[in-house]
Amino acid sequence: MEVILTDWIPALLVLLGASFMLLAAIGVVRLPDVWMRMHASTKSATFGIGCMALALAAAHLHDLGVVMRAIVVIGFVFQTAPVAAHMIGRAAYLMGVTPWRGTMRDELEGRYDPDTHNLASGNEHAEMNIDT
Repeated sequence: MEVILTDWIPALLVLLGASFMLLAAIGVVRLPDVWMRMHASTKSATFGIGCMALALAAAHLHDLGVVMRAIVVIGFVFQTAPVAAHMIGRAAYLMGVTPWRGTMRDELEGRYDPDTHNLASGNEHAEMNIDT
């Protein structure tokens, strides 16, 4: 049973991780605009890196230091990838990158002021009726 854990599980995790990373690379090359490319690269690559780090941890279960480092890497990537994707998407929007022509709507259109960098929620004109 130990042969299965030390040989097959890490190999399957590496194969799964490499598959997701390949999917991320294909998405970056094939998708039409920066926001779709960003989505493909962050979601698939993050999962691929997570699988690769789990494979490393599974292959070195006897070494607690390696397992802990793999867990820290997974945590770091899962926390920083969404923030990086958000910042890239925001920078692209602020620079005026044209979205794909098949995009249905722009949720920020008319709500974002590029001069002040303020984002309106749409409830600014509603009156607050508070009875005391």
